[in-house]
Amino acid sequence: MDTMMDLCYPVVQIAYFVENIETSAIAANRRFGAGPFFIAKEIPLDWVVHRGKETTLVHSSAYGQWGHVMLELVQQDSLGPSPFRDLFDEGCFGLHHIALMVPSMQQAYQHFQEQQLEIATRAKTSSGVEFAFVDTLSSLGHFLEIYQKSEQLQGFYEMVAEAAENWQGQDLLRYLDR
Repeated sequence: MDTMMDLCYPVVQIAYFVENIETSAIAANRRFGAGPFFIAKEIPLDWVVHRGKETTLVHSSAYGQWGHVMLELVQQDSLGPSPFRDLFDEGCFGLHHIALMVPSMQQAYQHFQEQQLEIATRAKTSSGVEFAFVDTLSSLGHFLEIYQKSEQLQGFYEMVAEAAENWQGQDLLRYLDR
């Protein structure tokens, strides 16, 4: 079993489930100075397993810097069960998850299962990034998202953070190519 000295899963992102990522990004900028936001529409996933069943999940996200942490705004573009619908009924929105970058997905799965926390959703993007949502609803009121630390992910986080350095508000919404 991991001890606290062996385990360090730093928070790298806070994510809100929203109705519309573009209007929410504009609001986050006006309210908190967050941004600029990098928009990924209808993120392709190779596979998704939610609560033990294969499913389809289509979602879009806006990623921006909010101080020292990345802010993700996510909307669900498909119908049906998902980690977003587990927490929010149709028309409801709010804090959905805190993301953690882990050194090993298998080690993290084992750790959270030892803590009696269910891995509610597992998925893999078409770019090869596996991610999962850990059900911490009863203890924290939101999910934890985990994904393995990699050069690809660290590069993306660095790109978003660097875009915010000395940013003067121009080009608030920046659309990513697939």
